[in-house]
Amino acid sequence: MAEQTCIIIGASHAAAQLAPSLRQQGWEGRIIVIGDEPYAPYHRPPLSKAFLSGEKDVDGLLIRPAAIYEKNNIEFKLGARVEHIDRAHKTVTLQSGEVLNYDKLALCTGSRVRKVTLPGTDLSGVHYLRDIGDVEGIKQHVAEGKKAVIVGGGYIGLETASVLNKLGMDVTVLEMAPRVLARVTAPELSEFYTRVHTDEGVTIKTGIAVSGLEGNGHVEKVLCADGSHFDADLVVIGVGIIPNVELAEAAGLEVDNGIIVDEFARTSDPDIVAAGDVSNHPNKYYNRRLRLESVPNATDQAKSAAASICGKDVEYNSLPWFWSDQYDLKLQIAGLSQGYDQVVIRGDRNSRSFAAFYLQEGKLISADCVNRPQEFMISKRLIAEQIPVDAEKLADESIAPKELLTA
Repeated sequence: MAEQTCIIIGASHAAAQLAPSLRQQGWEGRIIVIGDEPYAPYHRPPLSKAFLSGEKDVDGLLIRPAAIYEKNNIEFKLGARVEHIDRAHKTVTLQSGEVLNYDKLALCTGSRVRKVTLPGTDLSGVHYLRDIGDVEGIKQHVAEGKKAVIVGGGYIGLETASVLNKLGMDVTVLEMAPRVLARVTAPELSEFYTRVHTDEGVTIKTGIAVSGLEGNGHVEKVLCADGSHFDADLVVIGVGIIPNVELAEAAGLEVDNGIIVDEFARTSDPDIVAAGDVSNHPNKYYNRRLRLESVPNATDQAKSAAASICGKDVEYNSLPWFWSDQYDLKLQIAGLSQGYDQVVIRGDRNSRSFAAFYLQEGKLISADCVNRPQEFMISKRLIAEQIPVDAEKLADESIAPKELLTA
């Protein structure tokens, strides 16, 4: 019998887990990872933090050392882009024209930044932040006393603002919504982060729409729809990301806000799996389909995908969780807060350590924990195990977090 080949498209977080997991699940054939960047899979969360600040270099970002891939006989084709998937003949065609045969295929294509269509975005000094090349470009315009404007008050925007502020830049954040983090958290958290950034010297402007950028070759001003403008030596745009579904869609796979997969990461083609930002999967905790943009999702789902490729059923059923680092604040998020009808605060929001619990019909569905690791860990269990909670006890700091596990 000829040696089988598994091709993984996308050198992402999911790929970094899926490839060695294939070996652990018993795959003996070839494993080829194709990535369009010139780097082996690397951590993306530090891009807007430790890498931008200079605390980490490229080698410090790598998810796994080269020796792990060598030990598992994992091949890489980096700086290569897949142009076409032919499911009938089980081939992928690269931009170079090279055609590769596969027996099993894994789509770990991740996502890309959402671009804005505004005048002046082609000026020097205007950047998005998604990969190493983006941050290398941003670094060229970082200088103490210079002005930076961040377009978008989500986590990436605020994390970038905190780092540029610490590097001595004069930072302004422009958010079109009425508050920062409006899509992902409650007003209480938005108010907290607005206050923290303001106290640190960052200017936060909400309810303001950018209409264009101006400059003579290099960006000089950010223009707003209300007629105001902000001077800028550097502009970083962070207004969300888009899943890279085009290859899957062109190949005839089922796509709807991501590549549709089952609880085992299998697509509508039994020989193709998908994992990470690009996948849309069923979630039993929230009884609906989700497309999650997080490292834990990519890693855990990749394990299920590897098992499926090897003919085993390992269900992906992890509770969503996330984190964000800004200044001395570590925000850890358990679950998803959409649909909450009550917010319970534990601790003092005027301090830099508290937790916000989100309840729906008396049931805990999510928690935002600022410098509260114990509450975060307990929240994960409360949500995952559907343990009944009492709102008054959640707010009562005289009750130890672990005691919340007993109704």
